[in-house]
Amino acid sequence: MVALGLAIFSSATSFAQDGTETVKLVAFGDSLTAGYQLPPEDAFPVKLEKALQEKGYDITVVNAGVSGDTSSGGLSRLDWSVGDDVDGVILELGANDALRGLDPKITRKNLDTMLERLGSRNIPVLVAGMLAPPNMGEQYGEAFNSIYGDLSEKHGVLFYPFFLDGVAATPDLNLGDGMHPTGEGVSIIVEKILPSVVMLIEQTKS
Repeated sequence: MVALGLAIFSSATSFAQDGTETVKLVAFGDSLTAGYQLPPEDAFPVKLEKALQEKGYDITVVNAGVSGDTSSGGLSRLDWSVGDDVDGVILELGANDALRGLDPKITRKNLDTMLERLGSRNIPVLVAGMLAPPNMGEQYGEAFNSIYGDLSEKHGVLFYPFFLDGVAATPDLNLGDGMHPTGEGVSIIVEKILPSVVMLIEQTKS
């Protein structure tokens, strides 16, 4: 909470050397974003912010991850979680929908509505895709896995196919539950998604 408070304060008061305001991104997601059972400094938004700052970006990444959140939960809190001062959003939701076996049509509709709302506010979005667990079956997987690419194309937003790329199903990079990344796992996620986030930042300037 301290880190989040400092990030929000920094966003409101900090300016780049060229006089432009700090870019503010919101990482909007579930426990994979929130940093489930990790020290605050190992959470995805914190590590992403640090990696971007090391590359010279004047940026704040706000942690709007809620553990256990579904796409329905995300939709219900979208408007107040993404304020008027936000420059871009990383949308990472749906994993809990698949784990609970929720109808992919519901997940698709919720994410579609979120992208419509963000688009109506001219907020650039990077969609971080998710894959259904193999045990859900081939038919479910096909219906669920296609959601993210389809909606990214429909709304003309950036698309990163699989948020857990390089980490999923690798025991050493996940906690004991086999689903949530360790700090090292988060570092790999950040490294892989970084080029896509840089593209998002560039869109906030256009």
